[in-house]
Parts: sequence; C-alpha cells; structure tokens
Amino acid sequence: MTKDQTPPDRRSVLRFTAFLGAAATAGLLLPEGSILPRTGTSGSGASRTAALTAGAGGPGPAGGPPMAAGQAVRASAYRLEPMTAHPPGPRRALPPVRRRPFHRLPESTGRTMVLTFDDGPDPRYTPAILRTLRRYDVRAMFFVCGEMVTVHRDLLREIADDGHVIGNHSWSHPLIPRLAPSAIRDELGRTSEVIEEVSGLPPLWYRAPFGAWNRHSFEIGAELGMEPLAWTVDTLDWTEPGAGTIVSRVLDGAGPGVVVLSHDAGGDRSQSVAALRNYLPKLLEDGYRLTVPRR
Repeated sequence: MTKDQTPPDRRSVLRFTAFLGAAATAGLLLPEGSILPRTGTSGSGASRTAALTAGAGGPGPAGGPPMAAGQAVRASAYRLEPMTAHPPGPRRALPPVRRRPFHRLPESTGRTMVLTFDDGPDPRYTPAILRTLRRYDVRAMFFVCGEMVTVHRDLLREIADDGHVIGNHSWSHPLIPRLAPSAIRDELGRTSEVIEEVSGLPPLWYRAPFGAWNRHSFEIGAELGMEPLAWTVDTLDWTEPGAGTIVSRVLDGAGPGVVVLSHDAGGDRSQSVAALRNYLPKLLEDGYRLTVPRR
C-alpha cells in the first residue's frame, strides 16, 4: 500500500460521516424528543356567537380548596417517538390551539345539555352519581385528577364502561398559571397517560382546575390531543349551599348547549348527589336531552 492511499476502514468511516452530514442538512435527523413546529393552529377566528367558540363573557373560575399535591413528578412519555422506534402508523389529527375554552356544548342542536363532574373519582360519591345516571340512561363527563385515578382505578373503569366521557383535570389540581410550562406538561401528560392506561382511551377534553387557563395550557393541551372545556352553569356545590339551591341553579340555568359544572370529589359532595337525583328527571321531563360532546 502506498503512502497516499486511504485504508479501507477509514474510507468507510469517511463515507458514513459524509452521509450523516447530508442527512442532517436535509433535516432527516432530529434530537430525541424534538417536536416539529405546528402551523395553522391559531384560534384567532373564534367568534362569540359561533357554536364552536366560547364567549369572552363566560363564567369565572370555579372556587374550592386545592387538592393536595401528588407524588414526585416524572417526565411525561407524551412526546413524539423517535423515527426509528417503530414503523409509522395512523396518527390522530391534533386540534387547533384555542385562545379560550368552550363554554357551551360544541355543535349543539335542539334542547341538549351536558352534565360534568370534577375532581374524582371518589368512592364516597362517584358510585351514587353513576347509579343515578344509569337509572335514567344518561351520559355525562367526568374530569378526573390523575392522583385520584391511581388509587381508584376500578372506579374509572366503571365510568368508562358506562359510556361516560372521561376528561383530564390535571394530576394534583394546581393553579395552572403559577406553573412553568414543563410542570403544566407533567400535570396534563401524566394524567392523560394514566387515563389511557386504565380506560383504554386517551382523553380528548381537559379542564383547568379553578377554570384558570393560560396560553401554555392551551398549547400543551392541544399538543396532547385535547380540547378545552369550561362550563355555562356553575352550581357552586363545593360551597355546600344545600341540595335545593343546587337544583334551582341547574334548572334556572338550563338551556340549549348549556354545560353544567358539579363535583363528585374534593370534599363533602352528598348535596351534589342528592341534587342530581332531583334535577335530572325534571330536565328530562322538560324535554332536554343530556348528552356529551362528540369529536
């Protein structure tokens, strides 16, 4: 071999290095966990009167004491998989990034309403609510907290088996605007993971604790495939005003597309359970159809 000849092994290395450089230049290689920029997700076209948008004059945040923080946060697995992990399959289209949550039932027609219950599941009150809904063959939405699901998995399965929609209500019920984006991602991502693990389906809707949203929560929620849903009628049942008062608030606020906020956890919810038994048959007698949003 002459002095100016390149050894075969070295030639192979040089060719491979050149290939990597060309691939990186073409954008074929990304760092692990990189997320591609999204386009066309602006919510600037929202209209106050459109059925698919929430009015700026929607209800304010729901009160109530925050739930205790959960265990130590770990990194969420809800991210893009490396390109070489497995053959690409069909991917669910991501929703647009909203500027505000829905306050009414999207695409509502006729006398339809939605009943929603937050903070559970709780074995003291959720089963009684499920029995009442089952008695009248009504579907509702349950916005659950991840730390509650981890200790009441069978109850979440029961909710799913009854055909109710399960939404994401964060892991530990924090005030979202006080969190860094990474912490918001952990709160929502971990909860989506455990919901899908237990029920078999990822959540398509989420609700910020206390109704406190911010730009990061809208962006991260959309990245996780979820739409934000608030409410039209707040029963304020967490203040324990009495079952009769809760019933009056629901019946007085009833209307097409209305979303009712109640709770099945986070405190003594016996009044909420009793109120549901009273107002649900009355709504049905008045011709309302209790349903859940479709996506």
